[in-house]
Amino acid sequence: MQERQGRTASGWGMLFLGVLVGLGSVAGFVCGLAFHSIALLVSMILLFFIGLLVLGGLFMLEPNQAVVMLLFGQYAGTEKTAGFRWANPFYTKRKISLRVRNFDSEKIKVNDKKGNPIDISAVVVWRVTETAQATFDVEDFRDYVIVQSESALRHLATSYAYDDTEGESHSLRSSLDEVNDTLQREIQERVKTAGVEVVEARINHLAYASEIASAMLQRQQAEAIIDARQKIVDGAVGMVQMALSQLAETNVVAMDDHEKARLVGNLMVVLCSDKATQPIVQAGD
Repeated sequence: MQERQGRTASGWGMLFLGVLVGLGSVAGFVCGLAFHSIALLVSMILLFFIGLLVLGGLFMLEPNQAVVMLLFGQYAGTEKTAGFRWANPFYTKRKISLRVRNFDSEKIKVNDKKGNPIDISAVVVWRVTETAQATFDVEDFRDYVIVQSESALRHLATSYAYDDTEGESHSLRSSLDEVNDTLQREIQERVKTAGVEVVEARINHLAYASEIASAMLQRQQAEAIIDARQKIVDGAVGMVQMALSQLAETNVVAMDDHEKARLVGNLMVVLCSDKATQPIVQAGD
């Protein structure tokens, strides 16, 4: 079903015409009573109902609002012009909002690419662009968007790992921009049947499921400790090399290999220890 422009007119002129017909029919009815003319009375009654029928075609449209019009079950068009409008009084009119909407999906539990259970939810910003499709191609476009968004979110979660470990180049936690773009494209592909445009979609909540959260936290802490230790050791080795090199250049003290090895061991202990070291001063031989 493709949207098309409906035939409407400004409501002010038709309001004036309807009131004019109504007042004229009342005046004619009074004259019919004065002259005892049955034909005039009947015609004025019919004219009065025609005036009411004209007034029945008036309706109001707010900005970013549309009305879908049907004539005896057939789609007659859509009007999006804001203001006071008039259309065929026999039209059935269904108003639909074109404003931007958003919803926060419920947290769902799903397995990521590696099979780890995670809790995930998303915020989806959307709006109706094709009123005919939204009205006639799906039963309820609001529920349709919510259900399809949840389906796309589940598929996204199974396509990425939670974290970028073991050679994963992209993950849910570290590649948010790419993940959000992918989510938006997937939802848009699923809801285009309903005449809906997805303005934005982004991950709102992401965490390991409660049953594995503690174990995964310990794993992350262990990885952080290993990374920190590696940096400490690399720095300590560089400082020891610099110390030995400067001692050799300045000839401050002459040391054999055994003394150098002992110096290296002491420096590494001091530099790599996670607690403050207490030096022991040798007073004599």
